[in-house]
Amino acid sequence: MDASVELVRQLRSTVVHIRTEVPAEHPSARILGEERFGSGTVIDPSGLILTVNYVVMGGESIQVSFTQGRRAKAEIVAQDFEVGLALLKVKRQGLQAAEAGSSEEIDCGAPVFVLASTQPQERRVSGGLVTYLGEFEAYWEYLLERGIVSSAFNPGFGGGALFTLAGRMIGVVSLNLNEVARNSLAIPIEHYCANQEEFLRYGQVVSRPKRAWLGVFAYALEDGVVVAGLVPQGPAERSGLREGDFIVSVDREEVSSRKGLYLALWRHGPGEKIQLEVMRDRELKRMEILGADRARFYK
Repeated sequence: MDASVELVRQLRSTVVHIRTEVPAEHPSARILGEERFGSGTVIDPSGLILTVNYVVMGGESIQVSFTQGRRAKAEIVAQDFEVGLALLKVKRQGLQAAEAGSSEEIDCGAPVFVLASTQPQERRVSGGLVTYLGEFEAYWEYLLERGIVSSAFNPGFGGGALFTLAGRMIGVVSLNLNEVARNSLAIPIEHYCANQEEFLRYGQVVSRPKRAWLGVFAYALEDGVVVAGLVPQGPAERSGLREGDFIVSVDREEVSSRKGLYLALWRHGPGEKIQLEVMRDRELKRMEILGADRARFYK
């Protein structure tokens, strides 16, 4: 079930260590910090590295360290703020790259392993089984149609690679899910492969309709959705939404779940007005929020 030592050795050099410095004034610094560490995976010998967006978002300086001890400056080539991926480029040729697979080639119960960075020259591995394949939603206005959850917990910083026992990369490890068990979530690599041309040409996915973003951290209750937090200076905070507000409806349509909230918001694009009804102190309040572009806000 576990990956062979030889296979891990072969793939170890495809995973890099990332150190990002972010200006204090960047909107993400208050929540994610001014110095961030992450993992990334070389996906092209010409120096392309795939990682998770939160590691490099707002990065003023990005440094990549390889297992052999070499270091290189990296620049952001593309970012997908909705799925959560980022593509970096270093001026190196002939790098060992991971072979891309697809989450479609595995089923629940399939053995997998995670390779991630813990230090500039240190990589760690964790093995396990795929425990869930399907829709995944999170509190930061995030919804994946297909996420990969496995018992191979992330042994290092976010952005590492999820591999099959054949050595094919099928996902980018985003975060650990420790509420019930030591599981991790990986973003399927096909989110990059299917949009590779747009990533390289435009720096983003342009064929997907843009979604309105409020800057809300939403938690689901049995009978609806409550605002658990707000992005500082985000559109929701600027419009008067408060922590603790219970969201009743969007555009006069009742909201009963977090997924329902997101889908209602995403029927709008950035710059469009969104009507919200919320319960606050046992009073129904109506407000109008101008949806924003998450990518523009964080760039």
